[in-house]
Amino acid sequence: MKKGLKRFWNFLQEDSWASLAVVLILAFIIIKFVFFPGLALVTGTSLPLVIVESCSMYHYEDGFEQTFESSVYGDFGISLEDTKNWVFQNGFAKGDVIFVVGVDEPEVGDVIIFNAGAQYPLIHRVVEDGDKFSTKGDNYKTNSRQLNSEKNISKDHIIGKALFKVPFVGWAKLIFYEGSRPSGNRGLC
Repeated sequence: MKKGLKRFWNFLQEDSWASLAVVLILAFIIIKFVFFPGLALVTGTSLPLVIVESCSMYHYEDGFEQTFESSVYGDFGISLEDTKNWVFQNGFAKGDVIFVVGVDEPEVGDVIIFNAGAQYPLIHRVVEDGDKFSTKGDNYKTNSRQLNSEKNISKDHIIGKALFKVPFVGWAKLIFYEGSRPSGNRGLC
């Protein structure tokens, strides 16, 4: 048994197409069936890592203050002063990887990931909490109003809460799908 393992290990270290193929297959198996399930168990959410695929949470150079050009925040009684301690004051850019943890009671200002009845979950900021939640994307140019899918979100639709981001790493995956997106949704924010 030891000899077989040593031969296999030596094979993996060879500089050949066959060993490269086996290494890639093993990496895929380990990531898919060990790393992600383990990370999901530790974080308490089915999606512990997500890639930002849109500009709905992007903040322009003119700052977070411009986000409040939308009346949505005022409709919920949120002022600019209320946002001083909110996380992600600089928002997200397309291609950021977000680390997600499970959350039982999101609060106003938290950024949550939730099922909105679309192909992919949404990543938006909570503007109303309680029995049901409402969210809004921070990008004031593309999110001047609230989407219907952002209203009356039940707890069972919430996947988790954004904890931190790693900028632009997600482009390693997104670059393969950008060509199939509508022209207005392609490229950087």
